[in-house]
Amino acid sequence: MKVRICLLGLVLFCSACAAPSLRYKVQVNQLTAQGQFEEASQRIEEKKTKLYKGKDAVLFDLDRGTLLHDAQNPSASDKLFASAQAAIHEAYAKSISGLAGQFILNDWTASYAVPPFEQALTYYYRAQNFLQQGDLSSAAVEARRAVFFLDHLHADKKSGYNDDPFVQYFASLVFESVGQRSDAQIARTNALKAYERLGPQLHVSAPDFPVPSNADELGEVLIFHYNGRMPLKKSETLQVAWDRALLLASSPQETPDGVSPEVQNALTAGIMGSAVTLSFPGWVEQPTRVKFSEIEAGGQRYFTQKTADLAAAAKLDLEEKMPGILFRTASRAVTKQVASVQARHAVSSAANDETWGDLAGMLVSALGAATETADTRQWFTLPAEVRMARLFLQPGTQNIKLLFRDGYGNIVGEHVFENVPVKPGERIFLHYRTAY
Repeated sequence: MKVRICLLGLVLFCSACAAPSLRYKVQVNQLTAQGQFEEASQRIEEKKTKLYKGKDAVLFDLDRGTLLHDAQNPSASDKLFASAQAAIHEAYAKSISGLAGQFILNDWTASYAVPPFEQALTYYYRAQNFLQQGDLSSAAVEARRAVFFLDHLHADKKSGYNDDPFVQYFASLVFESVGQRSDAQIARTNALKAYERLGPQLHVSAPDFPVPSNADELGEVLIFHYNGRMPLKKSETLQVAWDRALLLASSPQETPDGVSPEVQNALTAGIMGSAVTLSFPGWVEQPTRVKFSEIEAGGQRYFTQKTADLAAAAKLDLEEKMPGILFRTASRAVTKQVASVQARHAVSSAANDETWGDLAGMLVSALGAATETADTRQWFTLPAEVRMARLFLQPGTQNIKLLFRDGYGNIVGEHVFENVPVKPGERIFLHYRTAY
């Protein structure tokens, strides 16, 4: 009876670990593709208590905050990003129970760990929200926090994603806007270095925007075109031989103790078969019709440049984490199989009947399989890329047309920023999202 109660409790616990599914993400993306950002954000609000509970609450703030930003609602968006940042800082005190659960059930038991590239973007979005509200000083504070975060990341991590060229470049523009020339120069230098080093992995290169000699007499308009949808995470499986599982489960990257002796003995003896199935996250691409964009303003034509590939950053982050993911799933798989064999032997001996032992082993194996699934949580409402243009226009009220083109150069959409007040020597930040 105790065994059955424990098994039932474990099943109920796992069923409570609900999180945004692939189907749900696709539904929200369909609204986003139609430009219905408010409706998409409301869809997320409706699922807050079901899909974004407790340890995943930060994802609610990130997912909905992005859509409200896209909907040109900077105040509501900023409240959510401020909440997300507070949750990220609080999460540095990791839950021991969550970490233990990762090695017993699955990676979902731990709180969502916001990766560095997503953390850097929270500062970017908050700064943009302040800029949209005309609060330059608060935007500069967020830019400084972004640079501070990236400086520490660069010092703590010697390779891989340890800086963000786009966020550094954006910070330099904000510092220039408030007259902090020295800080702007430092951030711009860091941005160029990061573009040179990480550009091939992030599929971007340093932007090259010519500045006219009479720029002080003109007004500058910065256009940020958020394009596309992030690839969505899905759960995939892979079968590996037991010796390969032992190698993965003994990885020193996650724990100094490695795999337990009983698991190692079981693997070495090959008592549980010749292969084990591992679960890990993979990607579902979200194609977009818009491949590039151009701008018509002041009788001139400008082309946007891709300054950030957020999809590439997400893939790089998962690539860096994959050894640890495979280690944990291999450890769980072999441990669950050992538990199954031990349950079969124990029940067979107690009941003096191998049939009951086989049934017990099957139940434990089924429960282990039911609790094993890849962690597919992500900040999925982000755009796939950020394109940018710097316009130097004659002072006055301007209508600025943003044109979206497919891979063949055909215009597939447009947006007009109407009555933009351009003033000499001043800079304006504008943004627009396409997701179709």
